[in-house]
Amino acid sequence: MNSYVAHFDVDAFYASVAVRDDPSLRGKPVAIAGSSRRAVVLTASYEARPFGVRSAMPLYKARVACPDLVVVRPQMQKYREISREIFAIFERTGRPVEGLSLDEAFIGLGETTFEAACARAAELRREIFDATHLTVSAGVAGGKMIAKIASDTCKPDGLLGIAPGDEAAFLAPLPVGRLWGIGPKMQTRLSVYGISTIGELAALEEERLRELFGSWWHDVRDLARGVDRRPVEPERETKSISTEETFEYDVRDERRLLEILRVQARELAETLERERSAAQTIGIKIKRGDFTVLGRQTHLAEPTRDARRIFRAAVYCLRRAALDGAPVRLLGTRVASLVDGDPLQTSLF
Repeated sequence: MNSYVAHFDVDAFYASVAVRDDPSLRGKPVAIAGSSRRAVVLTASYEARPFGVRSAMPLYKARVACPDLVVVRPQMQKYREISREIFAIFERTGRPVEGLSLDEAFIGLGETTFEAACARAAELRREIFDATHLTVSAGVAGGKMIAKIASDTCKPDGLLGIAPGDEAAFLAPLPVGRLWGIGPKMQTRLSVYGISTIGELAALEEERLRELFGSWWHDVRDLARGVDRRPVEPERETKSISTEETFEYDVRDERRLLEILRVQARELAETLERERSAAQTIGIKIKRGDFTVLGRQTHLAEPTRDARRIFRAAVYCLRRAALDGAPVRLLGTRVASLVDGDPLQTSLF
């Protein structure tokens, strides 16, 4: 028997929630986005995608591309609640779960037969739909990368399993950019050698791979041939909660930035209170007018969910950013290093 991994991804999560809760949206092109002039699309329904509407696209461009686009404001608290419901279903399997986002996760299915692994993935998809009325696409394979590519390939509402021995053939015709770790710059470099597909990359001789990828060449060759031994890691990253705002016009006034941080601190404190959690790391994200992004964070002596302490920590981070009047396009606050339960009483001394 082989060991299998499943990758699950809720189809157009935010947009699907909107359609589920408002049936009048069914069949219409829907985008989830804020109301700011500079808002970006968080998720687009499958009806909107043929018009070229995509996640991270500026909303004004999406409206031009699709004049009938229906824009729905995001409801992050609702998405988090649904995500917890979905992950509770994953956790009940007793298998390792590696969350990638609110709507996406790997599950280690363990050593079993290919047929049994696919049947378990299908069962989980049904359980999620019965509980949330949302469709989930899933990929099953012997490694994480192929499982994810498989789930992407069969969207929406599909299940695709890649049987042992079929990995290289499945990957071969796909664009080389689908391979993990191959970004736009490397794609351009590979194109000079006439390499555009994963199969062509897998067939390269060792000398050429070394020249292109250095010490990483062996890993690249394995991935291109469908070999991925990375385990599912339940604690892949520290859980965090964040909120951010993109401004209508660039902001230089520090007083306005401070007021935004104050509002965000209150929002995060309320979320922590609802989740009965406390945070020990506070950070901010800044996107300047020239689109450069910078972040600063600080670690508290004790966990907190007090809005005033979160705000003071965020202000400290803002001062460290030393903007000196530079125009700010986006400002966000994040809390991380979360612990469950009530925070400790702050020492008086």
